[in-house]
Amino acid sequence: MGRKPAIVDQATIHNRRWSILGVLVVSLLVVVLDNTVLNVALRTIQDDLSATQSELEWAINSYTLVFAGLLFTFGLLGDRFGRRRMLMLGLLLFGIASAVSAYASSPEQLIAARAFMGVGAAAVMPATLAIITNVFEPEERGRAIGIWVASVGIAVVLGPVLGGALLERFWWGSVFLINVPVVLIGLALIAWLVPESRNPSPGRLDPVGVGLSIIGLTLLVYGIIEGGERATVTEPVVWGSTLGGLAVLGLFIWYEARSDHPALDVQLFRNPMFSASVATIGLVFFAMLGTFFFMTFYLQIVRGYSPLETGLTFLPFAVAQTVFAALSERMVRRYGIRAVTATGLGLVTLSLVGMGSIDAGTSLWFLLALFFIQGAGIANVMPPATTAVMAAVPREKAGIGSAVNNTMRQVGGALGVAVLGAVLSARYRSGVDDAVSVLPAGIRHAAAESIGSTMMAAEQAGVVAQVRGPAFDAFIGGVQWVAFLGAAVAALSVVVVTVFLPGPSAAEPAPSTAPEPETART
Repeated sequence: MGRKPAIVDQATIHNRRWSILGVLVVSLLVVVLDNTVLNVALRTIQDDLSATQSELEWAINSYTLVFAGLLFTFGLLGDRFGRRRMLMLGLLLFGIASAVSAYASSPEQLIAARAFMGVGAAAVMPATLAIITNVFEPEERGRAIGIWVASVGIAVVLGPVLGGALLERFWWGSVFLINVPVVLIGLALIAWLVPESRNPSPGRLDPVGVGLSIIGLTLLVYGIIEGGERATVTEPVVWGSTLGGLAVLGLFIWYEARSDHPALDVQLFRNPMFSASVATIGLVFFAMLGTFFFMTFYLQIVRGYSPLETGLTFLPFAVAQTVFAALSERMVRRYGIRAVTATGLGLVTLSLVGMGSIDAGTSLWFLLALFFIQGAGIANVMPPATTAVMAAVPREKAGIGSAVNNTMRQVGGALGVAVLGAVLSARYRSGVDDAVSVLPAGIRHAAAESIGSTMMAAEQAGVVAQVRGPAFDAFIGGVQWVAFLGAAVAALSVVVVTVFLPGPSAAEPAPSTAPEPETART
């Protein structure tokens, strides 16, 4: 007879709660860091694997596509079969895929391994937030979620710094191989510290609903990615996939509303706090990631910064995230979720308006201040919004709430990069025509596609001095447009939270009255 697992009482779990949070943050960091670390290694990978630009893009997008498409499904599976179990399975898959990626010998192998990493990441992320909801009581949950949110922002910023440092000393595979020891340590700590939790009454499975969610999210994210790559929404593969995804998701909502055992209780969206918080998460990531992504190109191409220097320039964002996310719960208790979230969104809007005024000679201190302001703003938006989402979901279904929260982050961010990227590309092409006229006729069209292509073609033709100024002006003009559009979306988010989120009398979301999860076990 097998050995029975030891039961861990609630007092022991309470005493371990901050250690548990630390393990969860490390698990989340390794997943989020990987994608931003990869960005700085793309040029080296292209040379070593003889990869085309399209293959490099799919090395990134295969991860994002699988990750976003499976988030909801793994959140549901965690609620049913155990969140610690899903977390450990996800980390194990992620570690194996990381090792395979490090030693990939062809672009096809790297793309496949990255997709496999997306499966692991999709199991890890919803489990971390769901476990936090079950380990922390309502009075401390906001603070814990604030730390969880801050770790995501820090990982996004530290990725280029870590990637640049590794590439200065090791081969490109090191950006993947570094995940393996972290994963092994994480698995040991999770097995020791983290209690198991699940929905004690999961009910019947909903394979139709799960299938529709996977198909709908995958089609939608694929259409968004293709729109960003092609810088257009008029091609059939872009609008067909996007509209097809929306149609399938509409069918998913219709089916779930009529099911007696839904995977997602769509009645949750009748709660104004839940709906407004989910919408705010999507809108703020649309504005932030869409602009943040293109600031990387501004720093590296226009300002001439190395990947490591670019990553260091983003550090004020990480510092502000760390400081203000930890304080956001206290601010919500004092001023209310509406005032704190609206103020945070106002700071994000202000930072984006400031980015709309940059040029090639903008002071570095001004840029650092903008990144700090944006980090402070996000730190006062994401923790209260995420806490509100999780408070609206019964505790035994925390995995579903986490999956909805993270799916909106992914879709909002992907939409921001795609839509704002298309705007930047269109503005750049319209402004760079005169600059590329000095290039050979056969390469003008391709050279006008992006600032990177333009400068590479100019270097090959020996006309860098003639092309640089006009090309930089066209690119900066596009970045300014993107920043102002991002600011408009952030401002719209202020309206959403002002209208739908509660005032000071409901500063702290009411804890769920649902029954506690079954006894935690190691």
